[in-house]
Amino acid sequence: MTTEQHKAIVRRLYEEAFNHTGDLSVADEFIAPDFVDRTAPPGLPPGREGFKLLVGGWRHAFPDIRLTIDAIVAEGDQVVVAWTGTGTHRGELMGIPPTGNSGSLMGITFNRMAGGQVVERWGNSDDLGLLQKLGVIPGPPA
Repeated sequence: MTTEQHKAIVRRLYEEAFNHTGDLSVADEFIAPDFVDRTAPPGLPPGREGFKLLVGGWRHAFPDIRLTIDAIVAEGDQVVVAWTGTGTHRGELMGIPPTGNSGSLMGITFNRMAGGQVVERWGNSDDLGLLQKLGVIPGPPA
């Protein structure tokens, strides 16, 4: 597959899983059964099912979640996505009860591709900044 095809797969996966109806069948198509998530929170099962639970958890916590792909770059079997997620905290998030506050989270994710599917991913996001925006922990001094 070409790098453009890899980028199209990753874009569709992220946008459909997070932004639309929450139909996670896109994961069945584009996440390998033995997918390895190097940034998954503790307690998630491995593979495709872990990815679905992760996305479902974010959609539950932020029912109006909107993921924007800020940049996408591919080289060889790697697709890198810089993204911003926004939404209103209306469901439990990592044991934190809903605050009703809006917040945003920025991150970058590396996706390794094989056979038209994501087989591995790792990355980083500004979880601390999100928790500050939600009012769960104090923000930086003014």
